[in-house]
Amino acid sequence: MSKKTRGIAFGVFVGVFLASFMIGTIYKPSEEEAKAFLKDFQNQTAGIDATGIFLHNTSIALGMFVPAFGVGWGSFTGWETGAGFSALISSNPMLSSVSPIALIFLSPFGVMELVAYSIGMSRSYLLVWRIIKRNQLQKQIIPTAIEVGIVIALLLIGGFVESSMISQQSPSG
Repeated sequence: MSKKTRGIAFGVFVGVFLASFMIGTIYKPSEEEAKAFLKDFQNQTAGIDATGIFLHNTSIALGMFVPAFGVGWGSFTGWETGAGFSALISSNPMLSSVSPIALIFLSPFGVMELVAYSIGMSRSYLLVWRIIKRNQLQKQIIPTAIEVGIVIALLLIGGFVESSMISQQSPSG
């Protein structure tokens, strides 16, 4: 596979993830749904550190490498993230002036997660394409392993950056 094909696939899945995210932001949860989401989110993130953030994001990202499933999983993850943002807006109207896309592109960990998830989704698609074309998948083991390593590195760095930013914004930090 050429670098051009790989680059195009990556770019397409950046767009797919962002489109899924934006569709999720359109979702308007009921007041009860928003409260339940926020309570669950607070419970899941209470006391989370860089390692916890890394493990959470990695568990999501690795599923995106699975042929066919990964594209759907990544799209759902984008939608769910957007819907979560919508729930935050419903509970804090001051956030409504913030562009959802800006949150991704203005935070270093948001960009790292977008890149990581897009790598996984695009690799999922490319593996399906290889299967359809009846090409040998053995040739994809090394490139896929390299991409998994890149994703893990991005999410590890992103976990530490996100944890640092959270601790700086917390009242005790």
